[in-house]
Amino acid sequence: MTNPPGEGQPPGDPTDPNHAQEQQGYWQQQQQGQQQGQQQPYQQQSYGHQQPYGQQPGYGQMPVPYAPEHPKSTTALVLGILGVVVCQIIGPFAWSVGKRTVAEIDASNGMLGGRGSAQAGYILGIVGTVLLILGVVFFVGYLVIVVAIIGTTATTGSY
Repeated sequence: MTNPPGEGQPPGDPTDPNHAQEQQGYWQQQQQGQQQGQQQPYQQQSYGHQQPYGQQPGYGQMPVPYAPEHPKSTTALVLGILGVVVCQIIGPFAWSVGKRTVAEIDASNGMLGGRGSAQAGYILGIVGTVLLILGVVFFVGYLVIVVAIIGTTATTGSY
């Protein structure tokens, strides 16, 4: 016998022993399965068989440790940030330290890390140096204009 759509399954036979199991909740069925010695599906293994935390199953290769960061890579980054944001006089120093640090990291053949920080400090040092040069050019231009205005006013001044 088929039911019209939306009416669900027909009720089971109450005298059938499987019908009583259908009426029980999920957790009751699981507890009955444990009492009868059945293993639950999706149950985790006991704690004695698990891999220790932080370790993966071995495939014959040791994990590659990270290379230690070059001590001056962070210094170059901090100098570069300060050279752009606070005081452009620091820019050439960041450029120099960053360039030297990047060269040392490249020469270490992967034994030293921190190239990204050193490279960022190097680039920020270049930007800071360019800002310093532009500031000096504008300052000198301003002085020339001020001196020219004062000079023309002094020669044409009235007595």
